[in-house]
Amino acid sequence: MSVNSKHIATFLLGAAAALAGAKYMSMTPEEKEKLAADLKDKAHKMKDEAEGAFDKAKDYFDELKTKGTEAFKEHFGEAEKTISDLFGKKDSTAGTPS
Repeated sequence: MSVNSKHIATFLLGAAAALAGAKYMSMTPEEKEKLAADLKDKAHKMKDEAEGAFDKAKDYFDELKTKGTEAFKEHFGEAEKTISDLFGKKDSTAGTPS
């Protein structure tokens, strides 16, 4: 059996988890509380940033949809008439030679 990058990554992740667990177990109760409070603060900040990014993305796509429609109408306003002229029904007199 050969060792590939998944095996090495799993080993390193396990070693890091064991080291973190050992460090946590050696902490005083005050340090544990401080660590928990810091992790909660970071989690709340990340949540707030994610919500802000979600709102910005929603606004961006709404704006893009509106501007895209306006740009399409501006540049291809005659497209419906042109397609109708090309593929629409013709007068029966215009198609028959005299």
